[in-house]
Amino acid sequence: MTALPEDLKAILGHSFALRTTFARRDGSPRTLETTFGWSGADEVVLSGFPGKRDWVASLARNPEVRVHTVEGQPGFDIAGRARVLRDREERLPHLFAFVERWSLRPGFPRRRFAFLLGAVRINRKLGLPWWGPFYLARRIFDAMPCVVIRFEGDARRRTAPPPGVTPPRLPRNQAYSESPHGGREE
Repeated sequence: MTALPEDLKAILGHSFALRTTFARRDGSPRTLETTFGWSGADEVVLSGFPGKRDWVASLARNPEVRVHTVEGQPGFDIAGRARVLRDREERLPHLFAFVERWSLRPGFPRRRFAFLLGAVRINRKLGLPWWGPFYLARRIFDAMPCVVIRFEGDARRRTAPPPGVTPPRLPRNQAYSESPHGGREE
């Protein structure tokens, strides 16, 4: 893989959503839009609100993906390999970075999250138990999905729009696709 183009770096640095195409259990392609964090190098971290996600299970089964930028021009497509992180201590630095990045969105309660993340970081650095308010923070972080996608191929410029989001198949996800988020996983 060659270095990421500067315009792709700019898009990853300012954008909050990506589309990722991967294989479902039956092998058919699925494209979903997710929030992400960028390491500044050759990987992105997908995460979102706590809860079970079918896409996490799909990526654990078949880690070959294609990432598509959604915002900015030109668009880019890049092949990658997903790794679902399950160990709490391995996940936490990625989730902290994801939440910090997400807090840059307009309207986000930055001070409260900065305080919370700072307190949790001190707790982890000191090796203290997850007691009191830290217990709630631990439960939230444990329930957040955490998938690292390492870019494996060269970024391809795209002039057409990214692939559309695939509608959910399962009834439990149908109501979500009709939500005010417009089908976006957050």
